[in-house]
Amino acid sequence: MNPRPPLPPFTAETAVQKVRAAENAWNNQNPEAVSLAYTPDTHWRNRDTFVHGREEVVAFLTQKWARELDYRLIKELWAFTDDRIAVRFVYECHDADGQWYRSHGNENWEFDENGLMRVRRASINDQLISESDRLFRWDAPGPRPDDHPGLTDLGL
Repeated sequence: MNPRPPLPPFTAETAVQKVRAAENAWNNQNPEAVSLAYTPDTHWRNRDTFVHGREEVVAFLTQKWARELDYRLIKELWAFTDDRIAVRFVYECHDADGQWYRSHGNENWEFDENGLMRVRRASINDQLISESDRLFRWDAPGPRPDDHPGLTDLGL
């Protein structure tokens, strides 16, 4: 098993690094690459969907990004302990009909000693927005530029 730094126990600095690494990976929208950040037997709850193992992570993310178009995500550290991190996040995307959404959520993460996420629990609420109300504007897929404001700076 290849370690995925930063490794637990987390500090404030390494927890922020872990959150940004996850944000960048999801913004690249490569399900196979994203799945490697999770243990082979990872357990997720995403809204009302339960995912078990990397193969299901790949299938879930493939379906997600096929329907959530022009996806852009920002995550922010909320709290952390030795091997756990809580984040809040917001993402913007649109559906095939062109309806834009801003989705607000919270995640609880638990990591193994190699820095792989073994548990992910996500609660998410969707808000309809117009294209003109979008706040996340950078080239996608790809990571958020370092100079793009985060959630707190955007008032989210």
